[in-house]
Amino acid sequence: MNLVSSILFYFAIAFICAVGLAFAAVVVMFIIDRTQTSDAVRRNYPVVGRFRNLFTELGEFFRQYFFAMDREELPFNRAQRDWVKRAASGKGNTVAFGSTRDLTIPGTAIFVNAAFPPLDQQAAKTEPLQIGPYARQPYDAPSFFNISGMSFGALSRPAVEALSRGAKKAGIWMNTGEGGLSPFHLEGGCDVVFQIGTAKYGVRDADGSLSDDKLREIAAHKQVRMFEIKLAQGAKPGKGGILPAAKVTEEIAKIRGIPVGEASVSPNRHPEIGSMAELLDAIHHVREVTGKPVGIKTVVSEDSAIRALFEEIRARGIESAPDFITLDSGDGGTGASPMPLIDLVGVTIRESLPMVSDLIVEFGLRDRIRLIASGKLMNPGDVAWAIAAGADFVVSARGFMFSLGCIQALKCNRNTCPTGITTHDPRLQKGLVPQDKFEKVAAYALMIIKEVEIIAHSVGVTEPRAIRRRHVRLVQNNGRSVGMDVIYPRPKL
Repeated sequence: MNLVSSILFYFAIAFICAVGLAFAAVVVMFIIDRTQTSDAVRRNYPVVGRFRNLFTELGEFFRQYFFAMDREELPFNRAQRDWVKRAASGKGNTVAFGSTRDLTIPGTAIFVNAAFPPLDQQAAKTEPLQIGPYARQPYDAPSFFNISGMSFGALSRPAVEALSRGAKKAGIWMNTGEGGLSPFHLEGGCDVVFQIGTAKYGVRDADGSLSDDKLREIAAHKQVRMFEIKLAQGAKPGKGGILPAAKVTEEIAKIRGIPVGEASVSPNRHPEIGSMAELLDAIHHVREVTGKPVGIKTVVSEDSAIRALFEEIRARGIESAPDFITLDSGDGGTGASPMPLIDLVGVTIRESLPMVSDLIVEFGLRDRIRLIASGKLMNPGDVAWAIAAGADFVVSARGFMFSLGCIQALKCNRNTCPTGITTHDPRLQKGLVPQDKFEKVAAYALMIIKEVEIIAHSVGVTEPRAIRRRHVRLVQNNGRSVGMDVIYPRPKL
């Protein structure tokens, strides 16, 4: 009994102390809240008012798990994320009891099944497609679905490693993003597209101008198959890349050629490219120095700029054209961006892709310029729609982030990503194991390819790139669907 009494006595003392400390903390917070002048709610409702901020912070998580329906959330809903999760896990993606998708929403794409589709043994199969016939080293790209630009810096080291290994296993390319070429892009052995951003990270001189010697160093890597000059990206058209100072580690600074611990803000455009003529000069220069295909990445909101580019190509000759155009969507979003740009600037890929594809056909460049679609295209139906609209290839960034385990925590720009994908905090990076995640990256890519081939087979063609606009109908405001070839007719040549 003495022992029990002693334990109870010390427990009571500890409890009283804890209550006392808690009471003291409440008193201190009360005084702070009542005397501060920056927050009216906390000033009028001391202590209790603090819960408003807490619930605001946690609201996005509560909505995601408890309140939002499967197809309600933005930027990606639960149904989209779950599809990627199942695909990345290698699980079957069959579902029961019908679709949960509302097929009456305007703009919904519905594929037209063939009356007599090819037999099973004639299943659709992807064929390689050459890019850059006028380059010394053209690229025969094996897959229509690939990894979009995400830089080392925006992504963590283990994330880049997993993507590189997964891309190699799936037979797809990986775009470096504007942050330069790191050893982690190369270690998996995949094909790489090197992106030249406006700051020219990885290929810049001390003054920030383009270095031909460094271009040659990058091109000497056999894995680097193409170069992409970034003019704009969907998250922030007209604004350069933003890498917060907390993410500029010594390693990242060395690869980019910038100071450690200082925010990395790229110019809003290439200073030396101020016209379509100068753009074609830059493309020609990089192609001559590297010997490899060179294209551009941009956002298009109306046709005058692209039309001016194609007019300049017509004047110079077909060999002067970019080998590819990566068309990003106004609702792209892996990069950190000011809200007005991410919300309001740039039309979506749903509008710009048919427009640019038609201009390519109008100017007789269909077999010269490969069109790559980017921006929220991470499920089979979206990818198949893009191909039908005119894309030769589709690239995804956020789809592959989901395959790595992204939970849409919306912390990408804060260095606090809970899944280790977009943080350089070693403690958080431990959660992402490349040896496991690369398998998921590959499984996701291969499932996309497989299911787009299934759609192609269903509409009656034997290769995904044979899907045409006539194979797709778009739902209108009255609930009826109209053929995409009627809404977006091809130019008559």
